[in-house]
Formats: sequence, structure tokens, C-alpha cells
Amino acid sequence: MMRIITLLALMFGAIAPVWGEIPAGKRVLIVVSNVVDMGDPEAHDARNNLWEVAPPYHVFLTHGYEVDFVSPTGGPVQFSMDPIGISSYTIKYEGFADRANASLAPSEVDPSNYSAVFIGGGYGPLFDVASDPALLSLIAAIYEAGGVVGGCGHGPGAFANVVLSDGDFMVSGKKVAGFPNSTERTKSWAKQGELLPFLVEDQLRENGAIVINKENIANKTDVIVDQRIVSTMFLPSATWVAKEMILQIDGR
Repeated sequence: MMRIITLLALMFGAIAPVWGEIPAGKRVLIVVSNVVDMGDPEAHDARNNLWEVAPPYHVFLTHGYEVDFVSPTGGPVQFSMDPIGISSYTIKYEGFADRANASLAPSEVDPSNYSAVFIGGGYGPLFDVASDPALLSLIAAIYEAGGVVGGCGHGPGAFANVVLSDGDFMVSGKKVAGFPNSTERTKSWAKQGELLPFLVEDQLRENGAIVINKENIANKTDVIVDQRIVSTMFLPSATWVAKEMILQIDGR
């Protein structure tokens, strides 16, 4: 009996992920916000969108990548949306909540350890990530080392301000999709965008991006890839962004 137990332990140990023993080329950094509300009297929600972060986390994990989280201040972060479907699965079985709530501070991150960085949506990242010099520098370092940058929904607005070592914005001259102005202005979530520090499209365009939106793309769920920047407008495509990021990392 003891021999059987030992054999089973060895078998399961061989297939279980071992955090910290995966090489640098198999690590992805997910950037999340520490912000909870928009700071207005009604405290409009400004957290991270679970459905835009948890499913990509699952995709990275199941493709053999280790995932770390980083936030402006480190530590616990909050998510909107109920944990259903794959979001519920990855919380229960893949350690999503534990790892997200142990998010690193920027000073604890070595960008050379990562081959990609992903930012999901929710309004939170627009309020802190988009203006955090340390985080923006981390994203720039990963990208300039040949890494891939991905985002969904409001996430591309958070990396719109990344400046490269030559002084140009990372998004300049590249096709990038993000949560469109035309949709933002129809939603009460942020009072038609009035509570936001900026609209995603506006910031991307101001920093030189070729903005892809519902007016110039046939399918609003398409994933846009341009020079190692992978982006999409809406949350149903978040997992596709993660998969395309992996293909980019693998050089396919």
C-alpha cells in the first residue's frame, strides 16, 4: 500500500504546476488595479473586471505559463462581476484569487523574467495603472525586450501612456482596439464617460495609435495584432487575446 501511495504522489507531482520553477520565457505578468470606485459621491464601481482577467489567466496557465500579478501598490485587489463559468473554475481550482490578492508591487518585479504582459478591463486601471510611472516603465521594458503586450476593453487605455526609450509612445503608429467611445457614451456605468480620467479611444488616438473601433472593423469581437500589441474591444474576446499572445510569444 505504501508503495502505491508513493507512486501516486510521484505521478501527480510530475503533472502539477510548480510555481517559481518555470523558465522566464514561460511567464506572463497580469497588471491589475487597486482602485475600488471612481471617487465620486455615488462611488461608481471602478474595480477590475473578473471576466476580462480570470479567463485569460486560465488560458495562460493551461498553456504552461506561470502568471504573476502586479498592481500599483501591491497586495489585494478587487473584482467586479460574479464568478461564473471559467472564472469560477479558475478561482476554485487554479489559485486565481489567491495569486491576484498577493499582487506584487512594481518594485518587486524584474521585467526580464516575463515574455508578455496583459491588462484586462474594468474601469480601475484607467484611474491608477494608466498614470503609474513604475508600472508603465515595466510594460515598456517587457515590450522593448521583445515581449508581447495584450489588453481587452479598458485595458488598452491603461497601456496607452507607455513611453519607450526613444521617447515615442508604444502605441504610436500601431493598430489598437479598446473600449469604444461610441459605447462608453451610451452607458451609465461612468455617467457616459464623464467620471473617467479619459476615454480609451481618445487617449490611444492622442498618443498616436491607429484606433480600431466599430466604425472600421467588420466584427466587433475581432482581435487586433500589430507589432506585438494584441487588443480587442470587448470582454467576450479576452480569452482570444490571451491565445493570440501565446502564438506571438511562440513566434507563430
